[in-house]
Formats: sequence, C-alpha cells, structure tokens
Amino acid sequence: MPRVLLVEDVEDNRKLAGDLLRFGGWDVVEASTGEEAIAEARRHDFDVVLMDLSLPGDIDGWVAARMIQATRAIPVIALTAHAMAGDAERALAAGFDGYITKPIEVATFLAQISEAMSRVHS
Repeated sequence: MPRVLLVEDVEDNRKLAGDLLRFGGWDVVEASTGEEAIAEARRHDFDVVLMDLSLPGDIDGWVAARMIQATRAIPVIALTAHAMAGDAERALAAGFDGYITKPIEVATFLAQISEAMSRVHS
C-alpha cells in the first residue's frame, strides 16, 4: 500500500484530502506543521509528500520541503490555496515535483500525485 505524508494545517482540508487518499487505497500519515512534517519524514518512508505551502510556526511548507528533500529522494507536491500567476512555476523551480491548488478537484488531485510519483520513481 503506498504511503503518503499529508501536511496541511487546516483540519477540514486535511480531512478531505486524507479521506480521498484513504479511499484510493493509500496509507496516510498527517502533519499540521512543518516541524511535524520533518519529524514524520525522519520516522517513516513515504512514497510522496503533499505539502501545504502556508504552515504556522517557524518552518513553512517551502522550508520543510527543502529539509525533507535534502535527506531523502522523495516527491514533494505543493498544495496551496493562493494560486496566483507564476506560483506553479515558482514552486516547480524551487524543487517541488507537482503543484495542486485548493479547493481540491478530485481527478486533478489524484492525477497530479500519480504523475509526480511516476516521474520520480521511474
């Protein structure tokens, strides 16, 4: 069963994304801060990380993703509600393997995850 680290500070968003992934057969570990995400990435092996870019605390999603990728070759997909022109390009240039906007559109959400994993794991 594929394992995903879902990093999202808004509980409703985390529940929706987590439920979609579990329904799709994924094992989901959740985190709500960058600090929690880094700790979980050190504890477990994941097939993919879904990272909210705007997280509370000292470590936002941008920094947490860089820290996780510095220690593991794992696809990290950006999740954001702030979809402005150029944001996707900025995230991809920063090393993210995909970019998903909220609110989540189910088919796009699942397709982006599969595409990012196939690029990294091929």
